Amino acid sequence: MTAAGVRLKRLLPHVVLLVYVAVILFPFVFVVFSSLKKSNIEIANHPFAFPTDLYFHNYVQAWVKAKISVYFFNSLYLSLASAAAGVLLAAACAFAVTRMKLLRTSRILYQFVLLGMLIPGNVLFIAQYILVMRMGILNTHWALFLPYTAGAIPMSVLLIAAFMKSVPDELEEAGIMDGLSALGLFVRIVLPVSLPVLVTVFIVNFLGVWNEYLLANFFISKDSLKTLPTGMVGFRDSFQTNYALICTGIVYSVVPVLILYGFLQEKIIEGITAGSVKG
Repeated sequence: MTAAGVRLKRLLPHVVLLVYVAVILFPFVFVVFSSLKKSNIEIANHPFAFPTDLYFHNYVQAWVKAKISVYFFNSLYLSLASAAAGVLLAAACAFAVTRMKLLRTSRILYQFVLLGMLIPGNVLFIAQYILVMRMGILNTHWALFLPYTAGAIPMSVLLIAAFMKSVPDELEEAGIMDGLSALGLFVRIVLPVSLPVLVTVFIVNFLGVWNEYLLANFFISKDSLKTLPTGMVGFRDSFQTNYALICTGIVYSVVPVLILYGFLQEKIIEGITAGSVKG
């Protein structure tokens, strides 16, 4: 193969990746540009052009007038709380089934938890609605927090358990020699070592709650308690003729996820790859 052919072979994957990134980013760039335009006329006449004047008032109007701020913070604290609770519960369960020598009991418990992955979430919707209604927490954030946390446990246990199996036994033996209890081993040794996979699972759970619509739509009817996905539906209906404000709402819903991934991307990559090789 000639030198030009070798260079072309090396360059081709990069070109393909650049094209892929451009295709992925193009819709988001269009939404951002549209959110900074002053009128629908400018969006219609120059849909892909950079705004002639950066009109940041759209973000102020959407945040205050359209109550995006209320929906945003509802989604934010529900996503953070549910993701954190799901990670802690799954980590404790994974520690019990992988690091504590319960023999057959561990395998039975592990298989029982993983059965939850075989049941689609939508199948449980009616049962969850009846349960929430009988508990008296319908139309409160508890009606979302509990199903979100419970629904994330099976997949979280699977990912965390796969990582914990690769943790060297010598670390626990050293902790036991220092007088640590099972709780001490879990908190002071296993959790810090498992931080990459915990961050990965946290991000997965966070995104699942942040984008969830079905439960939030039927379990919450008070406008002050709605999350961002359900609030955006009303936002779209109220401002359907103002495309700039609609695009502004979309930006508000996407930017937090990008920021979160930007800060934690190294931990996410470590969590995905660290448990793949044992030893």
